[in-house]
Amino acid sequence: MEKSLKTDDENDFSQKYITDEERKQLLSALHSRLFWAGQHIPDYVEFEGETFPLHKYVWELIQKDNLTESEKSRIDKCIDIISAKEQKDEKELEDKPLTHEQANSLYHETAGLLRAIMDLKEIESGELKESAKRFQEQFIAQRVRDTRLWLEFLKNVSK
Repeated sequence: MEKSLKTDDENDFSQKYITDEERKQLLSALHSRLFWAGQHIPDYVEFEGETFPLHKYVWELIQKDNLTESEKSRIDKCIDIISAKEQKDEKELEDKPLTHEQANSLYHETAGLLRAIMDLKEIESGELKESAKRFQEQFIAQRVRDTRLWLEFLKNVSK
């Protein structure tokens, strides 16, 4: 019988458990200022045996011009549910033995939940609409400046 000559480095990377240093890096990344960059709100979140369509819910709220008091109250309840799930996930990331694949998946889920919480708070306060409006105004102003520069360039080239 032939003995396997594979070294530990050649074994499947995803099946090895993360080190304490890697765990610290993931947790630190969750608490960084730009943790949400590139993170997607999960389509669904499971909590206490129930599944919630989180991404769809946040998207529907973003599309609304105004929120009723009932909707604001529902947002608060949703934030509480998501926060509890996020804290549970973060605790698992902190303490549970995880493979690289499991840790990576849990990190992205947790970051997505944190992003959802942040977005929901901004929707509820109206900050999201204001920042979108400011962005749109800046974008339009930049396009006008770019168009003027382009027209000036074409005018100079055609002389």
